[in-house]
Amino acid sequence: MKYNNRSKAVLLLKDGTIFHGKSIGIEGVTFGEVAFNTGTTGYQEIFTDPSYFGQIMVTTNAHIGNYGVNDKEVESDSVKISGLVCKNFSFNYSRVDASESLFDYLSKQNLIVISDVDTRALVSYIRDNGAMNAVICTDGTPIEELKERLAQVPDMNGLELASKVSTSEPYFFGEETAKYKISALDLGIKTNILRNLAKRDCYIKVFPYNASYEDLKSFSPDGYFLSNGPGDPEPLECAQEVAKQILNENKPLFGICLGHQIIGLANGISTYKMFNGHRGINHPVKNLISGKGEITSQNHGFAIVRDELDKHPDFELTHEHLNDGTVAGMRMKSKNCFSVQYHPEASPGPHDSSYLFDQFIENIKTASN
Repeated sequence: MKYNNRSKAVLLLKDGTIFHGKSIGIEGVTFGEVAFNTGTTGYQEIFTDPSYFGQIMVTTNAHIGNYGVNDKEVESDSVKISGLVCKNFSFNYSRVDASESLFDYLSKQNLIVISDVDTRALVSYIRDNGAMNAVICTDGTPIEELKERLAQVPDMNGLELASKVSTSEPYFFGEETAKYKISALDLGIKTNILRNLAKRDCYIKVFPYNASYEDLKSFSPDGYFLSNGPGDPEPLECAQEVAKQILNENKPLFGICLGHQIIGLANGISTYKMFNGHRGINHPVKNLISGKGEITSQNHGFAIVRDELDKHPDFELTHEHLNDGTVAGMRMKSKNCFSVQYHPEASPGPHDSSYLFDQFIENIKTASN
């Protein structure tokens, strides 16, 4: 085994707190909002999830990179996180179907990584003080210069990021001969969402984040889908207008994560930036309709205001996050519309919630009869 002599690196938080570690060998400086994920596996899917755009990711699992990467286990066409913070970075890997090491994979995309950090202390600090902007430096830039540059980084609250990860042109996914046609608004869509829809005999046309309702309707879809994505939902006024017009048409509508928030905003229900957000593959949710519990995959820093949802005459709370009572799912009483704040497609994560895709198809079947 080759020994790597690695240079010192720092993680500087906006409040001035510094955590020390080592560079894995990719030199530079990167900025973003520091957040932590509690998953024990699935790091490649996490790193390529468009919803993480603009985030410096702290992994709570002690070992990252130990099973390498696989070309089939990506959720988009590139790494989307701004930087990575971990405890032990594995340059060597052991896995039969791995295509390359995580180091080689990240090097090609020039992702800045700091390892050998006391991630337990860091996560504890973030939990107590909230998610905040931070900078990773692996090239020796002076701390005072880093502080000055970090002060210029915009806060995630009010930041529109869907445009940074959405497709620029419409594209198709699935078999053209499929039974159902879906128009999907790409706010940062994960590939496994498309796989789940295609597996259920759907042919999907994926539209850019700023597509109009007329664009989506031109596909003559049987149902509409609003995807997950990064950033604050409030600036996405175009998407909110699209949601309103879809609801006026009253064809089946399904929203996940950012799409879920867009549906709320389109109906006058506010959203807010959470203190820490939910990021991991072990979040407990209760389905209030069936009474069953689900272990879910989650990734969001904003949420629906529950008091406003409870008071809205046309909405019903369907799923509740059991850790903090936040809104995890909702449906409309007078419209063919439902949404969830978490990721039923998982990847990574458990498949407890995959029934929601079946529910969407059932809604389409009912609407067509």
